[in-house]
Amino acid sequence: MMSQTIDLRSDTVTKPTPAMRQAMFDAPVGDDVYGEDPTVNRLEELVAAKLGKEAALFVSSGTMGNLVSVMSHCGRGDEMILGDKAHIFLYEQGGSAALGGVHPRTIPNQPDGTLELEQLAAAIRGENEHYPITRLIALENTHNRCGGRALRLEYVDAVGTLASQHGVKLHVDGARLWNAAVALGVSPARLVQAADSVSVCFSKGLAAPVGSAVAGSQEFIRRARRARKVVGGGMRQAGILAAAAIVALEEMVERLAEDHANARLLAQGLAAIDGIAVDADAVETNIVYFNVVQPELSGAALSAALAAKGVLINPTGTRQLRAVTNYHVRAADIEQVLEAVEAAVRMPVTSATTSAIYQ
Repeated sequence: MMSQTIDLRSDTVTKPTPAMRQAMFDAPVGDDVYGEDPTVNRLEELVAAKLGKEAALFVSSGTMGNLVSVMSHCGRGDEMILGDKAHIFLYEQGGSAALGGVHPRTIPNQPDGTLELEQLAAAIRGENEHYPITRLIALENTHNRCGGRALRLEYVDAVGTLASQHGVKLHVDGARLWNAAVALGVSPARLVQAADSVSVCFSKGLAAPVGSAVAGSQEFIRRARRARKVVGGGMRQAGILAAAAIVALEEMVERLAEDHANARLLAQGLAAIDGIAVDADAVETNIVYFNVVQPELSGAALSAALAAKGVLINPTGTRQLRAVTNYHVRAADIEQVLEAVEAAVRMPVTSATTSAIYQ
């Protein structure tokens, strides 16, 4: 057992920095529902400026950010086009349909997280009383289920042009937009210039304890503020949370490159282990998906074996696992992780280990 747990389950496991804790302690606050919290107001102005949008709104989570964005663009019975591996579609309890009455229409995500432009154009509904009205296209950048791939600027621009030509809005789920911007060497504002709205998260790689934001036009944010209220997201003295998010934006973005470098180091090391399959060349940011190819070993069993060694990595399929590098994981930790994976994969099959490790 390692003396300290190495947690690669997600970048959401990060804890606030000392600077964040101090900023939270010192934060001036007011009632944000009245628009009187100066720290929240400062955060929203900062987010809008960094994303090149007219205004922004602080929300409690990325799921809430996506939900209020979809509800602000679409009415009940309207349609949203998105990828079949999109976080909005897979992991948000169908909130856009359950709470917003918005119909999701999925098309296949390509391995790099994109949607083929031809398929996207073909999915936009024509005028027909039998069809829902297409109101929104949603992209995800970086794309979680596609290995943390960063959508290129040219692609996002092309989707924005396509949406505009059809009178459809474009929303970008940018929970890890900061990772995409760092990986591509492009400003976040330029990366979402073509988008009508964008959601961003502070509590993943940026290490704030909680919080996300949505940004767009003044009119979009007016609608989003109403939607936030109806889903229970109106917070009061929220400046305590916003203060940490400000530190996250001012101090933690550029260091994401360290997480990306550690993820590549992890992927390259995994690729050298017999019994593990990974496309190391496809690792662009802080997410590494890999597969167990040893017949007797499942993803869940490998996860359990690693946990016993002080390494936490979640299984995401029968033979697939996902590792996410983060602020608390250093290059030296990656070497320990690789040693633990190799030991677990090479563990001999015996009657004592079969029930606990192998399936």
